[in-house]
Amino acid sequence: MAALRLCNSFSPRLRAGSRIPAIAQYHDYVRFHTPGGTGRIPLNNPKIIGVANSRGNRGYQEDFYSFAALSLDPEELRVSLKKYHGLDWDPKTLPEPLARQVLFVGIYDGHGGSTVSQYLRQELHGFFESADKSHVPDMLEWAKELGGYFKRYRGGVLGPWVRPNSADAQRKLDLEARATLAFFEIDRQLAIEKAAKECGATASVVLLQTLDNPVLPFFTAEKLALTVAHVGDTRVLLTHVDKGKVEPMTENHHPDTRIEAHRLRRTMGSGLILDSFGEARWMGALASTRALGDLKFKPYGVTPEPEVRSRLLHGPSYSHITLVSDGVSSVVSDDEISDLARGARTPREAADQIVSFASDMASQDNLTAIVVPLAGWGKVTGPDRTKAFREDRRTAMIGAERMQRM
Repeated sequence: MAALRLCNSFSPRLRAGSRIPAIAQYHDYVRFHTPGGTGRIPLNNPKIIGVANSRGNRGYQEDFYSFAALSLDPEELRVSLKKYHGLDWDPKTLPEPLARQVLFVGIYDGHGGSTVSQYLRQELHGFFESADKSHVPDMLEWAKELGGYFKRYRGGVLGPWVRPNSADAQRKLDLEARATLAFFEIDRQLAIEKAAKECGATASVVLLQTLDNPVLPFFTAEKLALTVAHVGDTRVLLTHVDKGKVEPMTENHHPDTRIEAHRLRRTMGSGLILDSFGEARWMGALASTRALGDLKFKPYGVTPEPEVRSRLLHGPSYSHITLVSDGVSSVVSDDEISDLARGARTPREAADQIVSFASDMASQDNLTAIVVPLAGWGKVTGPDRTKAFREDRRTAMIGAERMQRM
């Protein structure tokens, strides 16, 4: 219990030692073109981004979230669009504040305590904005000092910036490299906090850049660049207007999944143990093999390196993006999550419906759903394919909560 209390305490030392600049450029609103200049829309409006968050049957809350409009180097965004999509985007045709703007939405699911997930809520968007390629050599040196898995670590996607005087190091970071550096820098900062050795968090981050000129808000934009950076088992789902088809943008980082099993066998040998419920646990303790925090497990292959995926979107072809913690996804399928949002008047109502259904399914965890509308919001075609199945499941669960209490 003492360790749990320690993990649930948020230390002011973390903020005091932060490398985030004193003056951050991120905002709690997004800008867009108007006939007279630019307008602003607050992100905390439930009609703009919908959030539902419940403690469930837990005695404490370890799920957290954040959203902000980041200000990033336009040249870096241009390089990323060219590298991943072959797109020639000219930021010079836009006012600089609009050329620099990227929407950031993050969901964080803590385990073993809330220290790490609370820190991510407060600071990760700032680390994304302030990440600098000059930090890479120091970060790599720190990672190697972790030993074990990281003893021979060469920087992964950050490799070009390891030697600051090399020709490669003069290149701009792309968004994958920026995300990787930000996640490592968070872990490096957390290393000063004793609690972060005992607890951690999984995380999924959505980055949305509007590519229209003039710039439209993300929820009406015709053309957007979507980038997802992800560690663990929080999930990001993209819902099409066409029949509500759902496209997962993340894959769970569990020790028995294909990608993680291969990575860990190749570098660490065996460490997979089944618990008394038959669920896979790495080193007998962790369900996720990529996470932030969990510092004492880093030498055993638990990495903060995010899996990063990027897509170009035609906004009207997509209804919304949903982010959920595993308290939701462990009891509700991707298709059900997608269908639960259809017909909702607002993103907040959609998020409420998702969390309410997960609660009805007797989820044993904290519950969080975030719904980010796109230009196709409210225009999903075809029938609700999981409606009858959901109703049957609800009926079958009647009385389950009372039986659990018994």
